[in-house]
Amino acid sequence: MLLALDVGNTNTTIGLFEGKQLRMHWRLSTRRDGTGDEYGMLISNLLHLAGLESSQVSALILASVVPPLQSSLEEMARRYFRIVPIVVDSRIKTGMPILYDSPHEVGADRIVNAVAAFEVYGGPAIVVDFGTATTFDAVSVKGEYLGGVIAPGIAIAAEALFERTAKLPRIDIAKPTSVVGKTTVASMQSGLFFGYLGLVEGIVTRMRGEMGGDPTVIGTGGLAHLILAESPTIQHVDPLLTLTGLQIIYERNL
Repeated sequence: MLLALDVGNTNTTIGLFEGKQLRMHWRLSTRRDGTGDEYGMLISNLLHLAGLESSQVSALILASVVPPLQSSLEEMARRYFRIVPIVVDSRIKTGMPILYDSPHEVGADRIVNAVAAFEVYGGPAIVVDFGTATTFDAVSVKGEYLGGVIAPGIAIAAEALFERTAKLPRIDIAKPTSVVGKTTVASMQSGLFFGYLGLVEGIVTRMRGEMGGDPTVIGTGGLAHLILAESPTIQHVDPLLTLTGLQIIYERNL
């Protein structure tokens, strides 16, 4: 079985594939100071609770945007699974030309999302990923990675309101009942929710204008269910898009 790890700044998503089928998946908080032993024991315990053994994992692929964790996770793969992991970067076989001026600058998660979007939905395509940052990635009709947009994530914006103001509280990110808030919390929720909804609408509209060809728009990421489900421009919400991309890239590197 294939173990796939998508390591983001806030969350780490883990998927276990049997062939092309995603058998199970987990979402955990990313610990930047986590050791290989800590991650190894944690994942081994998750497998054990699912009735599986570490020895059943025959391959591991890793996409990380957290450089301090890279060596720890590679150590974990070797020590706990006796596997040399495939690490996603601009040098491995993705099957997708990267037309960024400096291809090595593109985050591994953005490459993986683009590969999965083109394979599953075709091109042209736009991937909107609501993670720690909100990213927009463009894929051409030929399956080329064209580039994209990076904006602060909604959780970062919410935390900044709390940290940089004297009276505004820390709030849960949720859809308010109306745009016009009648309380401070409701007003903040409205600004975050409808503000980011407008961000998505505006950027996707401009990207479509530049790309042409009526690209398919796919939403993913930990907060996709909150914002993207309300957006009329989002045609598909696929929270497991990155895991799908990791499985595809693994097969291309056999």
